[in-house]
Amino acid sequence: MADRIDKSDAEWARILTPEQYRIVRQKGTEAPFTGEYVDEHASGTYKCVACGEPLFSSDAKYDSRSGWPSFYEALDPAKVEEHEDTNHGMRRVEVTCARCGAHLGHLFPDGPQPTGMRYCVNSASLALDKEDQGRMR
Repeated sequence: MADRIDKSDAEWARILTPEQYRIVRQKGTEAPFTGEYVDEHASGTYKCVACGEPLFSSDAKYDSRSGWPSFYEALDPAKVEEHEDTNHGMRRVEVTCARCGAHLGHLFPDGPQPTGMRYCVNSASLALDKEDQGRMR
């Protein structure tokens, strides 16, 4: 990605809240059913909280009953990166923002059609732009 954003830990700590920093820079997670966007139904575009990159459309958001905001596809597959995650004794696919490397959550193959995928994302890693109606494809 040509416009990759690289900042020091101190720079990220200055622009993010402590909870956002813990999640997006230290690969944390929020407790299930506690995130701001779990029950959000407004139209718009979900952007990376760290760099503002548009990542998910409200059109692809659905209630997975997992406790985290879930999407069946990204706006643009090139805007999210997938990495093997073997932490906590599990084998999972971590999802990060391709532009700044922010930890978003994990990807699972148990979502609805048309993709069958579930991007399980922390609310703290997202910022909902309600003005943008998610039509960025």
